[in-house]
Amino acid sequence: MRHPGAAPVQSAADAAQAAQRALRSALGRFPTGVTVITTRDAHGELAGLTANSFSSLSLAPPLIVWSLRLASSNISRFADQQRFVVNVLAPAQIAISRLFASAAPDKFDQLEYDESAHGVPMVRDCAAWFECRQISHQSAGDHCLFIAEVERFTHSDAPPLLFHGGVYVALGERL
Repeated sequence: MRHPGAAPVQSAADAAQAAQRALRSALGRFPTGVTVITTRDAHGELAGLTANSFSSLSLAPPLIVWSLRLASSNISRFADQQRFVVNVLAPAQIAISRLFASAAPDKFDQLEYDESAHGVPMVRDCAAWFECRQISHQSAGDHCLFIAEVERFTHSDAPPLLFHGGVYVALGERL
């Protein structure tokens, strides 16, 4: 029997979900850039997704890292490919971020892009582009970490699109 005014009983699963939401909220305090990572799969079909897990790993050699949920329908499309492009989005590209975060079919039909020397899509008007050759991928928790060597890169004068606290934000004033 529960005493009047006592807190409701919480199951272990509810407690675990609450802890994950709290961790996600705390991690959301760290602003990240927004990227669309693109490739051409083993069948020659274009693939892409929105990711904010992109980071520099090493300057010598030039390496980057990004991660993808193991449950993603795109996991094999990237794990099986040697080349991909990290397209760092600009603030005017929020719609592109949302498109590639969605389950919409034929995403590339709704996008203007160029192709790298290896035939991988490069989204136009981005803040930066990194043409990469995958050197490894491995599972870590519920994600797959992709490590790649940057073979070519370029950037524009556009600032990056940022994600912070669950919303898109623009780069603020310099301090």
